[in-house]
This record gives sequence, C-alpha cells and structure tokens, in this order.
Amino acid sequence: MLLLQFSTSHYCRKARLGLGYKQIKYKIENLTPGLHIFRVKPLTGLKTLPVLLPEIEGERNAIADSTEIFKFLETYQTEPCLFLPDHEQQTEAWMLEDWLDESIGTATRFVYYQFRAGEGKQIDPSLLSQTVISVVRQQYGINQASVELAQKRLAIAFDELSIRWRKRDYLVGDRLSVADLTAAALLSPLSLIPHYRQEYPWLFERIIQVHQLCYEPLPPGL
Repeated sequence: MLLLQFSTSHYCRKARLGLGYKQIKYKIENLTPGLHIFRVKPLTGLKTLPVLLPEIEGERNAIADSTEIFKFLETYQTEPCLFLPDHEQQTEAWMLEDWLDESIGTATRFVYYQFRAGEGKQIDPSLLSQTVISVVRQQYGINQASVELAQKRLAIAFDELSIRWRKRDYLVGDRLSVADLTAAALLSPLSLIPHYRQEYPWLFERIIQVHQLCYEPLPPGL
C-alpha cells in the first residue's frame, strides 16, 4: 500500500495511526503543498490528503479521506478490530470522530499555524517552512480573530475529552476506537505549544499512549 500525504499534516497522521494499529505494511509518498493537486486530483477528483493507494488487485485504485481509509482498513483486515462491537458505542465513536474531524482538527490547525508564524517561528525558521506556513494561513484565513474562536473551540473540546479520557483508558467503551485515533492525531500539533503542554498534561499522556499502541513515532514535541 502507498499513502500519499503531507509530512506535517495531522489528518495524514490519523491515517498512519490506523495503518499502524492494524500493523499493515505501507510506503509513504510525501507531496508538496500546492503541487500535490497534480498527483491527487486525477486519482480522486479531490484536492485533499491523505489518499491511500491499496495497490491490490480487485480493490479501489485510491481511497481519499482519513475516515474512508479507516473504513477500508477495517474491511481489508478485521484484526485487530478498530470498530467497537456494540452498535451504540460505535455510533458514538463515529460522532466523536466526525466532530473532531470537522471542528477540532480545524481549530488545531488555526492555533498551530498562528503559533508557528509568531512565537514558534524558531522551530523551523527556514524560508521553505515559513513560506508553507504563510500559504496555509492565507488559504484558511488564519488571523488573530479566527484563532481566538479556534482557541475557544479547543477549550470546549478539552472539557469533553477530559470527562472521558481522565476517567477511563478510552474515549468510548473499553477498547481503542476511531475516536481515540482521531483525537490523538488531530490534537498532536499542540504538543509543540508550551501553553497546552503545561495546562493539559493528561492529554499528551493519552496521545503518547495511542501512538505507542499504533506503533507510530511520537509527534514533534513528545
């Protein structure tokens, strides 16, 4: 299998966690933001990553979107199971996964790239890195006002996740699910921001644990 990705994308990290948890061998092709469209759009009709190319006879040529990748992996290799056996719990896990995907992952992106353009610029002050950051900020409309809204959304998310992750090992049920993988991936960029590391140590303990269960190298900062 071949995973098309941006090396720094937290959504691509989410796909890698799924592949790692299943212990499926795969290769990576890192694409350049902007130029990636010429590689991806002919395959999926979309402009987004990650994209998984199963490269298996009889399977789809390309699977776009991290959620669809999860679903494919579960049908391709049932064990270890990523879906919860209880239907109600799995429905809850999908609801959390969708909320994290559509709201919290975006909020993380806003806060992270604002940090990298300012206080965290020294993490990688190279021209290439700063150019990518500038392009991303412009593309998504990342500014002080939008970042403040994102910070409020993250605060709500931490309250919800705290209720779950600080009382038990998993967000839903008694085993790892799509909700845990999604939260661990999409919140991982915050590990480079001192404020979040200091205020929410339990969060990063969980992120580390999920990465270890999925045999995935830890995110930068951890």
